[in-house]
Amino acid sequence: MLTLPPEVTPRAYERLSEIGAAASGKALRVAVEGGGCSGFQYQITLDDPAEDDLVLENDGQKVVVDSVSLPFLAGAKIDFTDELIGARFVIDNPNASSSCGCGTSFSM
Repeated sequence: MLTLPPEVTPRAYERLSEIGAAASGKALRVAVEGGGCSGFQYQITLDDPAEDDLVLENDGQKVVVDSVSLPFLAGAKIDFTDELIGARFVIDNPNASSSCGCGTSFSM
């Protein structure tokens, strides 16, 4: 089965550049773990790329997804938003059947 990689928006890459992720040798890691109020939760951190990661790159900025999380993020869009509730990386995931109010937890 073909798994479409997640898409990273230009705004997300811009934010990584603004915070100096690549300059410090870090990538934005997007992972999916069990837990959260809806069954799965996103973990978004600055981390070192690992050997088995999918690496999405633009102008030296990197977003990495581990092989276990990749199927959960197939076709998802990774974006950055700056709203009244705060500035954060967000994930629009077509695989999620429902999500919680905080946006970090979802079910499939």
